Amino acid sequence: MRVEQTEQDDGLGAFWNARRRLFGIAYRMLGSVAEAEDLVQDVWMRWQTTDRKAVRDAPAYLATITTRLALNVVQSARSRREEYFGIWLPEPVDTSSDPGLGAERGEALEFAVLLLLERLAPTERAAYILREAFDYPYGRIGEILKVSEANARQLITRARKHIAEGRRRRRVDVIEQRSLLDKFIAAAQKGELDALEALLASDVISLSDGGGLVRAAEKPITGRERVAKFISAISTYFWRGVTVSVVEANGQRCALISRDGGSVALVTVGASAEGIDEIIWILRPSKLAGVSPPPA
Repeated sequence: MRVEQTEQDDGLGAFWNARRRLFGIAYRMLGSVAEAEDLVQDVWMRWQTTDRKAVRDAPAYLATITTRLALNVVQSARSRREEYFGIWLPEPVDTSSDPGLGAERGEALEFAVLLLLERLAPTERAAYILREAFDYPYGRIGEILKVSEANARQLITRARKHIAEGRRRRRVDVIEQRSLLDKFIAAAQKGELDALEALLASDVISLSDGGGLVRAAEKPITGRERVAKFISAISTYFWRGVTVSVVEANGQRCALISRDGGSVALVTVGASAEGIDEIIWILRPSKLAGVSPPPA
């Protein structure tokens, strides 16, 4: 959404100052840049018709509207994803120069966490995001979700438990993740089976999102040997004539793969002390529009 700021329009100024946080809440709830932008646009339209003189805390008011609208959208989004062709993965958001998400902390932004959030009840997801990504107090979360403070605490406790169970192991630090991704890309390009297996955890999972528009694995591929053989098999054509750029999306190192001047894939990995245990391949063209290679 494009709006020009004016000194006379206090409503616009308050909205503009809160916009990054509003987008951050909406994106984490929906996992889609396009849907988050649409939702923030809806918040702006509602803000224009609000009696702003009666609003004591504009950022809090706008965050409340955003969260409640997102809860409504989540319900329809789940239905659409059930009908989605193949595996649905979150749409990447470029965080290389400016996160643009209004977060004090980066929680609930990595691809792996966004996928785990999809498994939570909508109110659990909202409570977790408000607490872990934006450090809202429990009482304020209760007000936004229209529950008691005690219930808000319970929602967050359950969400944390589900996220911890889903992640299985302690994650490696940023430096190690970057190193493993670089080694993985090098081995994948050459199709080196032994090198790939040496990088992978025994229970690694490979997830590909082509949306039915490009060639991609329609189901998760699991296990060290199966994943390594799959990546080795596609090396003969997947990496042909491509340029690989290192980018940052969702706060983590990724490889953006381009061919003939256009982006064809975004690849990243998640890892623990046992090696790479999750490989993300985002191939759907519309999901790659917001991530660009760094300038030469």
